[in-house]
Amino acid sequence: MGLFMKLPFPPHLAASSLLHFILLLLLLIFDIVCKTRAVVKIPPNVSVPAVLVFGDSIVDTGNNNNNLGTTARCDYPPYGKDFKGGKPTGRFSNGKVPSDFIAEELGIKEYVPAYLDPHLQPGELATGVCFASGGAGYDPFTSQSASAIPLSGQLDLFKEYIGKLRGVVGEDRAKFILATVFMLWYLAAMTFPILTF
Repeated sequence: MGLFMKLPFPPHLAASSLLHFILLLLLLIFDIVCKTRAVVKIPPNVSVPAVLVFGDSIVDTGNNNNNLGTTARCDYPPYGKDFKGGKPTGRFSNGKVPSDFIAEELGIKEYVPAYLDPHLQPGELATGVCFASGGAGYDPFTSQSASAIPLSGQLDLFKEYIGKLRGVVGEDRAKFILATVFMLWYLAAMTFPILTF
């Protein structure tokens, strides 16, 4: 009641207005979600063998779990409660993140593994991995403030990945994968709020 007492109109009207606002907001979100469902249609003669992900917490699939210096972690409940097994995976979500949905929609794999996952199987390299790190940004200062893997560090991991990929699938197959890979870049969640305030 304390909040409503400061308003210039009766509390029951404030509660009613708040309820109407919340319902309107939920309807708007539902409308947007329904209208923006993406359908990926790849021509029959085009093959996308892998997805590589760079970015911040929006697309991080667990690299920060293995970055002990970072404060940007999500390896504890309630993160992962809707993921298979109901356990935190390092995704900044209660389930999948956009990179997982994109890989699944492309028919590549259901989940994009984190490149730094110590349990990553070599065969996973051929279908793609995630280099993203929660707290990363375009500006190196952004990553430094959260001890995240900066974009330059993610590119270093990508160079390392290329060498490992060649070792797993051979030079010719690695060239094909790298020439036809779907690369997803998303770095905005931390960069712009820090740069604009």
